[in-house]
Amino acid sequence: MAAGGRRRTVRPMPAAVAGAAGAPPSSSADQAGRWHAQPAQAVLALLGSSPEGLTAAEAAVRLERTGPNVTGGRTAEPAGRLLLRQLTSPLIAVLLVAGITAMALGDPVDGAVVLGVVVANTVIGFIQEWRAGRAIQALDAMLPEQATVLRDGRRSAVTAAGIVPGDVLVLAPGDRIAADARVIGSRLLEVDESPLTGESLAVPKSSAPGAADAPVAERTGLLHGGTLVTSGVGTAVVVATGAATELGRIAGLLRRTEGVETPLTRKLAGFARWLSVVICAIAVVLLAVALLRGFSPLEATLAAIALAVAAIPEGMPAIVTIALAVGVQRMARRQAIVRHLPAVETLGSTTVICTDKTGTLTANRMRVSAAWTAGAAEWAPLQQAHRGLLEVAALCSDAEIGTAADPTEAALLDAALALGVDVEGLRAAHPRRDVLPFDGGRKLMVTVHDGFAMMKGAPEAVLARCPDAGDAAAAVERKAAEGMRVLAFARIEAPRDVPVERLLEGRWDLRGLTAMIDPPRERAIAAVAACHEAGIAVKMITGDHVATARSIGARFGLTGQGVSGAELDALDDDRLAAVAHEGAVFARVAPEHKLRLVRSLQEQGHVVAMTGDGVNDAPALKQADVGVAMGAGGTATAREAADLVLTDDDFASIEAAVEEGRRVYDNIQKAIAFVLPTNLGEALIVLIAVLFFPFSGGEPLLPVEPTQILWVNLIATVTLALPLAVERHEPGLMRRRPRPPATPLLEAWLVRRTIVAALVMTAVALLVYGLVRDESEAAGQTAAVTTIILFQVFYLLECRSLHASLFRMSLRGNPWVWAGIAAVLVLQAAFVYAPPLQSVFGSAALDAGSWGIALAAGMAIVPIIELEKRWRGAPRPRPAR
Repeated sequence: MAAGGRRRTVRPMPAAVAGAAGAPPSSSADQAGRWHAQPAQAVLALLGSSPEGLTAAEAAVRLERTGPNVTGGRTAEPAGRLLLRQLTSPLIAVLLVAGITAMALGDPVDGAVVLGVVVANTVIGFIQEWRAGRAIQALDAMLPEQATVLRDGRRSAVTAAGIVPGDVLVLAPGDRIAADARVIGSRLLEVDESPLTGESLAVPKSSAPGAADAPVAERTGLLHGGTLVTSGVGTAVVVATGAATELGRIAGLLRRTEGVETPLTRKLAGFARWLSVVICAIAVVLLAVALLRGFSPLEATLAAIALAVAAIPEGMPAIVTIALAVGVQRMARRQAIVRHLPAVETLGSTTVICTDKTGTLTANRMRVSAAWTAGAAEWAPLQQAHRGLLEVAALCSDAEIGTAADPTEAALLDAALALGVDVEGLRAAHPRRDVLPFDGGRKLMVTVHDGFAMMKGAPEAVLARCPDAGDAAAAVERKAAEGMRVLAFARIEAPRDVPVERLLEGRWDLRGLTAMIDPPRERAIAAVAACHEAGIAVKMITGDHVATARSIGARFGLTGQGVSGAELDALDDDRLAAVAHEGAVFARVAPEHKLRLVRSLQEQGHVVAMTGDGVNDAPALKQADVGVAMGAGGTATAREAADLVLTDDDFASIEAAVEEGRRVYDNIQKAIAFVLPTNLGEALIVLIAVLFFPFSGGEPLLPVEPTQILWVNLIATVTLALPLAVERHEPGLMRRRPRPPATPLLEAWLVRRTIVAALVMTAVALLVYGLVRDESEAAGQTAAVTTIILFQVFYLLECRSLHASLFRMSLRGNPWVWAGIAAVLVLQAAFVYAPPLQSVFGSAALDAGSWGIALAAGMAIVPIIELEKRWRGAPRPRPAR
C-alpha cells in the first residue's frame, strides 16, 4: 500500500525501462534523454516510478524483463580445451610425434624423455592460461551483496542482483551503490568515483540537473554502480542495471578487448614455426637418403628422429621461463609483482608508457603549496605570516589529528601543524557552538564559535559574501590556471542569538586563500627523465581537469596544451593517430578514450605499457602490451586485467621494471646464442653421418647416439645456460633506444655467429670421434660428447657478453657461471665413468690423452668468437628522442 492509502497496481513497463538492461550500454540514456540532464521528477515519470519506489509486484515483473543486476562475466573456458591448446605449438607437435614414434619403434628411453619435455611445457602453459581472464568476474565483486530500497513505500533490504530500473535506493555513508541511479534527494551527499573516473576527490552529488553533454566525471546528479558513498545521505532512482550501467559498459569493453601477444611470444612462435618446417623438411630428406643408402626402415626412421631431437632446442622453453622467473624475483624486490611471465621481457621493448596521474606520478596526498592573504600582492609559499589564515582553516574543519579525513581537510590540517598551530589547544579555546556542514549546492562550510564564525569553501561561493575581496578573484584565477585547488576563508562577528543560516546573509571579512595540489613524486620525476633518455615516450592519461593535468605534466617534462576526452571524440582515426603520437597530456578521459589511445599507438607500431588503478582503466590495461596496475590503491578489476602490479604505486618502479625487462631480454638472447649452435651442430653431425659415414658390421655409424644427444641438450646445455639468466646488465642499458618491435629474435649477426659456432663444434666433434674411435666405438662417441660439453663450457664464457671480450669481463661478475661449469663437469665425469650411466647412454671410460684432445678441441671456439666480436664492434648507445 503506497502513501496516502492508494492501492498501486502493476503498470505496463515504460519503454525506457524495458530497454535499460538488455540493450546496448547507452541505449537507456538515449531513449529517456540524458538521465543526469533531466529534472528528478521527469526521470521518475519516465521510469514509471515515484519517490516511494516500486511495489514488490512491479519489481518482480521488471526483474523478469530486465534480468538480474550483474555485469555478466565471461564463461570460463573448459580446462580440457585449455590443455589441448598447449599442444598447438609447432615445436611441441614435432616433439610429440617424435616421442610417440620412438616409443612405437621400441626405443622407450628416447621416447620417454622427449614426451617428458612435452608434458612439462604443456603443464606450464596450462597453468598460465588458467590463471588469466578473471578481470570481468572481479567487476561483479564490486557490487554490494545487498542494498536498501523503497518497496511498497517501506525500506527493504534486497539483493543487489534483484535491483531493477525504477527502484529507489536509500543511501548512507559507507554504502556501495548497487546500480546507476538519478539523485532525487540528498543532504551533504558525496561519492568516491575514483574507480570509474580517476577523480581523486569525493564528488558532491545533488538532484539538480546538469549539462546534457557533461562527461561521466561531471554528472553530479547521477550515481554509478560500484562507487562508494563517503558522506551524507540521499535517495536515488535506479535508471540502469546490469550491462546498461557504466560498470556493465566497461565489462562489455573488457569482454571485447582481446589480450595482445607480447613481442617475445610472437618472436618465439615465429621462430618455432620456421624451425619446425626446416626440421621436418630435413628429416624427410634424411629419411629418404638413409633408405637409398641401405638403412633399414627402422634405422632410417630412428636417424630422422635423432636429427629432429638434435635440432629442436628442448631446453629452450625451460631456459626462457627460468630467465623470466628470475626477472620476476628481481622485479619483486623493486616493488613490481609480475602476474604473467612474458610481461617481464615486454617491458624491455616498451616504446610508450601511458600513465595515470594520481598516486603514480603524484603522491596521492593533497598539500598546501601557497597562500594569499587579503591585501597581499602575490601568492607566497607557506610562512609564519599565514598562521592566522591556517588557524581559520583549523577551526572550520571536521578533520582530526591522526585519523582519516577528506584529502582537502587533511592537507589544511597538515599545513596548520607545519606552521606550529596548536590545533587541539585552539579548538579547546574556541569551542564550536554550531555548524553548517559543507554542501554541494552552497559549496561552503561554516562553523560558529563564541562571538564569531568562520567560513571555508569554493572561492566563487565565499567571495560572493565578501564585499571587500579586492584582488582575490584575480589571485584565484592565477592558481586555478596552474591546475591547483583553491579554497577561500572568511570571518564574521556572530552574536549568540543569530542562526547560522542567517549569517550567510551578512558581510564577511575575507581572510585569505590557499592553493593546494597533489605534489609530484620526486622519484617519479627522475624516472620519467630516465625513460626519456631511454627513448621511451611517456604520456599522462588522467580523469582530472585539463588545467590540473597540464600543470602536473609540466613538472615531468610532459609539455603541450593537453587534450580532453571531448576533443578526442571529435577526431577520426587518422587525426587521432597524430594526436596520440604527438600529445603527452590527456585529461577528462573515459574508458573508451584510453582504449582508443592505446590501440592507436599499437597500430603505429608501438609497444605500449599502460598504468591504471580503477575499473575504468581495465579495458586499456588488458589491451596494452603490458598492463601495470596499482597494488596499494588500485581495484581488484584493474589488478586482474594487468600483467604487472606495483606494490608502491610509484612510477619509479615502472622505470626500474623497464630496466629489468631489458636485462631479461639481453639474457634470453645470450641463452639463445649459446643454445642454438649446439642444436645445429648436433643436427649437422647426424646429417653428415647419415650422408657419408660407412656401415660397420651391417649397421650405420653415428658419432653421437640419440640418447647422448638428449644428455647434451637436457642436462649439460640447460645447466650451463641457466647462469646466463642472472647475468648483470650490459653498460649503457638505459641509454639505448627501445628495440623496434619488428626486430627478429635471431638478428643477422646472431645467425652468422650461430652458423660459425655450429660448424666449429661439428668439425671438432667429428675430428675427436675419428681420433679416439680406434680404441672402441663407445670411446669415440664418448669423446665426441665430451668435446661438445667442453666446447659449451668455453662458449658459455664468451656468451656472458655478446659484445665485450671475454678477457675484459670480471671473473667474479657472475659466480653462478662457475657453479654451472663445475656441475656440468661433475655430471660429465659421471657420464664417462659411472656404470649405471654407461649402460643407459652407451658411454665408455676415457684416458687422460682423450680428455686432453677433447679439451684442446673445445677451446678452439674462443679465438674465433673473439675475432668475431672485434670485427663486429661494440654497439653504440642510440641517442634518446
